[in-house]
Amino acid sequence: MVQSVKRKQGWHLLQCLGKVFSWRASLSWVLEGLGGEANLKPENVEIHIIDDNFFLKWNSSSESVRNVTFSADYQILGTDNWKKLPGCQNTTSTNCNFSSVELKNVFEKIELRIRAEEGNNTSIWYEVEPFVPFLEAQIGPPDVHLEAEDKAIILSISPPGTEDSIMWATDRLNFRYSVVIWKNSSSLEERTETVFPEDKIYKLSPEITYCLKVKAELPLQSRVGYYSPVYCINTTERHNVPSPENIQINADNQVFVLKWDYPYENTTFRAQWLRAFFKKIPGKHSGKWKQILNCENVTTTRCVFPRNAFPSGIYYVRVQASNGNGTSFWSEEKKFYIEMKTVIFPPVISLKSITDDSLHVSVGASEESENTSVNQLYPLIYEVIFWENTSNAERKVLEKRTEFTFLDLKPLTVYCVKARALIENDRRNKSSSFSDTVCEKTKPGDTSKTWLKAGICTALFSIPVVIYVVRLFLRCVNYVFFPSSKPPSSVDEYFSDQPLKNLLLSTSEEQTERCFIIENASIITEIEETNEIDEVHKKYNSQTSQDSGNYSNEDENSGSKISEEFLQQDSV
Repeated sequence: MVQSVKRKQGWHLLQCLGKVFSWRASLSWVLEGLGGEANLKPENVEIHIIDDNFFLKWNSSSESVRNVTFSADYQILGTDNWKKLPGCQNTTSTNCNFSSVELKNVFEKIELRIRAEEGNNTSIWYEVEPFVPFLEAQIGPPDVHLEAEDKAIILSISPPGTEDSIMWATDRLNFRYSVVIWKNSSSLEERTETVFPEDKIYKLSPEITYCLKVKAELPLQSRVGYYSPVYCINTTERHNVPSPENIQINADNQVFVLKWDYPYENTTFRAQWLRAFFKKIPGKHSGKWKQILNCENVTTTRCVFPRNAFPSGIYYVRVQASNGNGTSFWSEEKKFYIEMKTVIFPPVISLKSITDDSLHVSVGASEESENTSVNQLYPLIYEVIFWENTSNAERKVLEKRTEFTFLDLKPLTVYCVKARALIENDRRNKSSSFSDTVCEKTKPGDTSKTWLKAGICTALFSIPVVIYVVRLFLRCVNYVFFPSSKPPSSVDEYFSDQPLKNLLLSTSEEQTERCFIIENASIITEIEETNEIDEVHKKYNSQTSQDSGNYSNEDENSGSKISEEFLQQDSV
């Protein structure tokens, strides 16, 4: 009995304690609802969005309390209309998926709140900071489908999200896909390529297992997605008809020339083209390829087609070979820019001086460009470079017009100009080479004309002065270097009867003594006086001869003259 009583007392004690604990737990929820305790409310709430999948996660401090659930509400910021968040009502876990929420716009701000519940008792709301779904969204892994050839793998990539995705509805065509591929036997030889949703990976080996993974990116938004799972595929055995290789396309006057390499003869070829923007559209586009004019069933490794076969734009070209044994796989696709193959010829420019401080430039099309359709297909603009001939400082003008006038120039100065043509609004800056350089001198200004007149007057006035100075100079030269051989008149009067003889041409005459018989002394006196005069005359004559450079033999002639006078007087 005692033991049974004690058992009953212990049982009642446990019941009381249970009631107490139950009352305290209920009290804590009541206090929590009144804002007293905050131990049971959710903490560290996070939102994760991948493509169109919305997840809400949190931590709970009420794990020790049983039968606790969580519920969340949402509203568009500024509406003050809270709605129950689908997928996140009365959940016992610490995460929920609310992807089924109906959002008309992923660019609007959304508010979330979450609380803990136990029966009729609830905690206070935990409010999440408002967010924009599009800005929080991450790019998920794309779906990939593979097909194998002998030297290539065909990729078919589905964009992240679903076909009716609202998150990437405006970006499905903007995704860029990166592929990492490697041989299954060696993961060290990885190779990364950028591909389109429908594309090929070339330059592979037959009968080899390759593995790859793909991720999507939005480059303009700097968003990089998650990699897809790893896919592996085995390439086929070598095909009995090889594909053409080294596809090239060149412009030649009014036509395009498509060329390729092929090792065998007796083969026919065909070529197709596809507009480049189809490559960005997800899905199959094999039916979009078109046959190139004049490039079907050709037996040579080249074909020629007119320029007007392609409007302006970007294209892809491929070639296929056929023989009696079958048809090859399509060749590697070659990207083809119509604008890059377009030849723009340099313009022809003319330069004309208008005034003393301005020049006029005219830009015209060359004869070659007049025969092409470049000006009709692509609007051109002109870059004109103008500079002074003696300076490196240049002026650049980029305009659509063809007439230019350069002002504020210097008079009588040589200026040069050259120009080139560019395709308007072309991202690749396609342009011609520069034209030949043309130079022209500006007209003289008013100041230049004044100086010109002053220079002419000065020249006319200085001519007589120059003539006089030159004549005077010539006279001095003649006097110094070319003196006259005629002696002065004071000396010449003594030699008027007899000619002078040059001492340099003197003859070798025999010296003889002259003897005279003197009978009258007065005559002797007269002769002596005459001799004295002759001596003086000889000295003077010798000096004159030395000065003039001429020599005289007057001493001999004077003696003969005196002797004759003496004989005449003696005979008298």
